[in-house]
Amino acid sequence: MTKFFLSLHVLAVVLAIGPVAVAASMFPGILRTAPGEHSEGGGEALTTLRTLHRICRVYGAVGIAVPVFGLATGSSLGVLGSPWLITSVLLTAAAAGLLVLRILPAQDAALTAVQTPGPGPRASARLAMSTGVFNLLWATVTVLMIIRPGSTAGA
Repeated sequence: MTKFFLSLHVLAVVLAIGPVAVAASMFPGILRTAPGEHSEGGGEALTTLRTLHRICRVYGAVGIAVPVFGLATGSSLGVLGSPWLITSVLLTAAAAGLLVLRILPAQDAALTAVQTPGPGPRASARLAMSTGVFNLLWATVTVLMIIRPGSTAGA
C-alpha cells in the first residue's frame, strides 16, 4: 500500500504542482509585455494570461491531492512525527497559502488592469517575486523528500 500511495503522491506533484509552477512563472513575463486589450496584439496576450491564470486556479485546486497522498504515504511509512516531514508539511502549507492569498489575487488584479483602458499599474515584479518564493518553497520540499534526514534508505 505504501508504494501505491507514494506513486499517487509523486504523480499528483508532477501533474498538479508542475503546471502551477510553470504557469505562475510565465504569467509575470507575459504581463510585462502585454499591451492593453484594445491595442494590437492585446487580445492574444489577454487570452494567454487568462489561460495561465486558469491553469493556476484549476491545478492549484487539484494540488490538494499532494498533501493528502503525502500524509497517507507518511502514515504507512510511520514517519508522520519526523522533523523533515513536519517541515515539509509546513512549507507546503506556506506555498499553498502564498498561491491562494497572494499569487491568484494578484493575477486577478493584473487581468483587470490589462482589460482597463490606459496604462494602469500591473505589479508584475511583485507577482514575479511571489511566484519565485512559491517555487523555492516547492523546491525545498522536493529536496527534503529526496534527502529525508535520518532516512534508513541509504539514498
